[in-house]
Amino acid sequence: MSYLLKKHKMEEKYNVGTLIYDGNIYDGMNTEIVDLPFYSRWLRKRKKGTILELCCGTGRLTIPLAQEGYSITGVDNNTSMLKQAREKANEWNVPVKFMESDIRFLDLPEVYDIIFIPFNSIHHLYNNEDFFDVLLKVRKHLKDDGYFLFDCFNPNIHYIVHSEKEEKMIAEYSTKDGRDVVVKQTMVYENKTQINRIKWHYFINGKFDSIQNMDMRLYFPKELDTYLSMHEFKIIHKFGGFEEEIFEDKSEKQILVCKKNCRV
Repeated sequence: MSYLLKKHKMEEKYNVGTLIYDGNIYDGMNTEIVDLPFYSRWLRKRKKGTILELCCGTGRLTIPLAQEGYSITGVDNNTSMLKQAREKANEWNVPVKFMESDIRFLDLPEVYDIIFIPFNSIHHLYNNEDFFDVLLKVRKHLKDDGYFLFDCFNPNIHYIVHSEKEEKMIAEYSTKDGRDVVVKQTMVYENKTQINRIKWHYFINGKFDSIQNMDMRLYFPKELDTYLSMHEFKIIHKFGGFEEEIFEDKSEKQILVCKKNCRV
């Protein structure tokens, strides 16, 4: 998952901590690619087409998808993560085009067969205007018969309320540049804004380092469906997991496959 840096003035109090943008810290924590087979399956529908990944981070999905032969461009707003992505692509000798841009203000000369936003990244669009801006940019850059895919959490208020009562260790790993990292988490949910205020407490090489914010805007299922319809996207599928499970009340994820409702 990658994160948005630039913000509208009204949302300055919500953010993601700078340490989380550290490419080695990010890669050490995010080693799983359980979502890769799902995105690869859907990209096959446009095997010879052009693919755009928004919030690509350090190329966690971009690079293995390019290795499968897809013509893919990765966009992210963080210089450190893109530097890491380019280094990994060069190391693996994979032809990937990486570009730096805030996805709300995306303005590229091409249109694409598939656009996708993986790894819960829409949760860092903190207000409706941000999300609406992204949907408009996706429509602009998507071919009329193209697919728009993204995944996010299905909000679980019971889990959040329970988790507010405790500090939980969520990660322990070593980075490529030799740091031993332990991350503990606390959270508080704001009903008014639908922001889950997450704090990650970092311990590096056995010593406390810092507390980093990881604020996330929650999008509820019917709300998300409405916003997509408002912006003339038709939901082809909504899955509850990357194995394309039926979306249910207790599903952990919302995984959406959409197409444009083209104007006549």
